[in-house]
Amino acid sequence: MLTLVIGDKNLSSWSLRPWILLHHLGLPFEEIRLPLDTPQFDEEIVHYSPARRVPVLVDGERRIWDSLAICEYANELAGGRAWPEDAAARAHARAVSAEMHSGFQALRAAWSMRAALTGLQVELGADGRTDLSRIDEIWRDCRARHGAHGPWLFGRYSAADAMYAPVVLRFNSYGAELSAAARTYLESALADPVLQEWIRGAEHEVRVEGRPPTHA
Repeated sequence: MLTLVIGDKNLSSWSLRPWILLHHLGLPFEEIRLPLDTPQFDEEIVHYSPARRVPVLVDGERRIWDSLAICEYANELAGGRAWPEDAAARAHARAVSAEMHSGFQALRAAWSMRAALTGLQVELGADGRTDLSRIDEIWRDCRARHGAHGPWLFGRYSAADAMYAPVVLRFNSYGAELSAAARTYLESALADPVLQEWIRGAEHEVRVEGRPPTHA
């Protein structure tokens, strides 16, 4: 049995990516949640990750950290189902996923993930607006080129959708203005039952556990 070590569902965008992909791939796993910015996190994360960060996937003696590395490992476990079958689409999906993994710093800084919350009002600066426009362009382009066979970026669900899931939640929380095509994708992604399960977990943290939504 796989074990995925994650942070708060309201806050940890990095944790969401492998969590949602493992669910979509049908790979069963045990979930261990360590509350961010707490003594418990500091005490326990050292048992799972040399980087002392979440997420971490534990598979027997193996420890895989970093969200994109975990997605690639999950792809191998699932016989390649995490990426499109077509080679050109697969290369495209990996490119936009890597761009998400390493980029959009201005948007991330201004609009940190608050999965349980909506109606937040934080103005984006010029760099943040550039990031938003680029993500809108990516979604429109992927859907136009590869979306004929399903509602996801490349038709069927892929690691690319998992990589952009935190942005879906950010846009929902802060009310991003999007093109019609990008808005359609956003609404489809928000309706995903797996993402809805994550949101319910985030709401539980904020309302029941009293975890303050203050982590950037």
